Amino acid sequence: MEKKDFKRTLVTAALPYANGGVHIGHLAGVYVPADIYVRYLRLRGRDVLFICGSDEHGVPITIRAKKEGITPQDVCDRYHKLIKESFEKFGISFSIYSRTTSDVHAKTATEFFEKLYEKGEFIEQESEQYFDEEAKTFLADRYIKGECPHCGNADAYGDQCEKCGKDLSPTELINPHSTISGSKPVLRTTKHWYLPLDKAQPWLEKWILADHSDWRSNVVGQCKSWFDMGLKPRAVTRDLDWGIPVPVEGAEGKVMYVWFDAPIGYISNTRELLPNDWEKWWKSQDTRLVHFIGKDNIVFHCIVFPAMLKAEGSYILPDNVPANEFLNLEDDKISTSRNWAVWLHEYVEEFPGKQDVLRYVLTANAPETKDNNFTWKDFQARNNNELVAVYGNFVNRALVLTQKYFGGKVPPCGELTEQDKEIIAEFRDVKTKVEELLEKFRFRDAQKEAMNLARIGNKYLADSEPWKVFKTDPKRVETILNLSLQLVANLAIAFEPFLPFSSEKLRSMINMPDLKWDNLGQTDLLVAGHELNKPELLFEKIEDEVVEAQIKKLEETKKANEAANYKAAPIRTDVDIEEFSKMDLRVGTVLECEKVPKADKLLRFLIDDGLEKRQILSGIAKYYKPEELLGKQVVFIANLPARKLRGLDSQGMILSAVNNDGSLSVITVDRPVKPGSEVG
Repeated sequence: MEKKDFKRTLVTAALPYANGGVHIGHLAGVYVPADIYVRYLRLRGRDVLFICGSDEHGVPITIRAKKEGITPQDVCDRYHKLIKESFEKFGISFSIYSRTTSDVHAKTATEFFEKLYEKGEFIEQESEQYFDEEAKTFLADRYIKGECPHCGNADAYGDQCEKCGKDLSPTELINPHSTISGSKPVLRTTKHWYLPLDKAQPWLEKWILADHSDWRSNVVGQCKSWFDMGLKPRAVTRDLDWGIPVPVEGAEGKVMYVWFDAPIGYISNTRELLPNDWEKWWKSQDTRLVHFIGKDNIVFHCIVFPAMLKAEGSYILPDNVPANEFLNLEDDKISTSRNWAVWLHEYVEEFPGKQDVLRYVLTANAPETKDNNFTWKDFQARNNNELVAVYGNFVNRALVLTQKYFGGKVPPCGELTEQDKEIIAEFRDVKTKVEELLEKFRFRDAQKEAMNLARIGNKYLADSEPWKVFKTDPKRVETILNLSLQLVANLAIAFEPFLPFSSEKLRSMINMPDLKWDNLGQTDLLVAGHELNKPELLFEKIEDEVVEAQIKKLEETKKANEAANYKAAPIRTDVDIEEFSKMDLRVGTVLECEKVPKADKLLRFLIDDGLEKRQILSGIAKYYKPEELLGKQVVFIANLPARKLRGLDSQGMILSAVNNDGSLSVITVDRPVKPGSEVG
């Protein structure tokens, strides 16, 4: 594609849905890479806006509101505040973070819809949709549940089965029912407005596959698969009472479909920020528009939204859409509904002052072209082995040695050796490499190159050994530490897009003013005699117990999910009462209980069965300590033939219930009875 000379860059980040908090998947997939890019452009002195806001319409919000007995606006207000604060705490430097329930957004979306309607860009179409006769309302797909025709899941939604992941339409469900009233819905005719994407397919194919073949392969590939299937008209309205009303006669009780109104939020938020100057950012050909999104939004930002913008006629189209794939958590898909996530608002409480650690790890593991995985062990290792042992170690050594030998003042740079010249050449190259990678949206590799500055510094100090040389040649040490300090100052610039809090702390330690990207690679950032502030540790080690607590927290979440989703096993085939009556169930009192040597699972019981003392072995040692069962009255089968276990006779079977997590609970009686009492 021909390289354009843009005067300004408009960066948007996917609007997070105001139905929950923000987790590490969102941060890694969208907001950290977008923030890195924007901070880099600002450091270069570029004219840039960074636009985002909460997506606050749609069915999931109404479902949560109904479930909690509050209004949809209450739900939006709660999560908008939580999301906004989370982003602020992580240094995501939006120019504006607004919302789609704002007056400006309602006005902008309404004007946009009216323009397309007046131009005849929509088609009207009647279709049959499910209607709840008790609630007297058409049902959105998420208000319908039934049995999945693919996997048999009895709780599949009308748009997707969350068990097998298949996309569905409500009419495919077996035995559908309304989640509002529980009644069986009926099909009724309703009218909606559609955007004819099929008409836009020819120019969209050329625009993406030919004109933007340099986009990420995952983006182009997903678009191509949609083109291969053939684009179809897509509804832009819904029968719903939460959203922006459709401004057309005959559309009473209908709102704009959330996928249509949400991307217009980028425009309305810009308009809110710059009410008199917003149009040049959206309508001037010398503006570069870049969308940062996750892969689940590729179709909307590369096909649907551009089709809307083109149909309106006055807007620019995106120049790039660097979409990321998904981040998994401990080898499992991140899921809001299952609470399988690391939530940002919880992280800042549990890891105070360590936002940059998470930013660093998520960038190092960025799912740029394929799904990637976050583990707490890797989080710890990258912090301890890279941030602490490489970056933090070099900075600390350079500053502490300067404090020790030169009273915390930058020493002058003397005559350069060949070793010095090699180091200077090496770290000057880093600027070009980082810059090229950032321009190509390769943030993971760019951060790795920035870290190379610290590796260069560590090697330089290790090779030059200023702590030894000072005894014989203090002048030489002046040069070594001068160059080391210049490298430290360069690190503060190179890492500012990636680790803004650490760069700010480092600038404070070396008493350095804010510098621009163009200063990166210079060897005169700190002049001789410049006074440094007291050195502090830039990063601190994360101990095993801290990480183990997080792993345990996830394990507890998994157990809670299993318990919440537990369903009893199906009832077995009927048994004749005469057959059942042959089973002699009795109550016995536990006289002795001990572990069986060399058997992890077995406990040996001595039981008073009312006639004699009998020995029974039971595999419950994992769930009980022997002393917990002494004196208990347990239910056992008395007429099973004896069998040998670990060389010991077992005369019967003690009954236990199997819990959903596989644990066993011994069946006892709730008040004392005589040993040998029959159960029936």
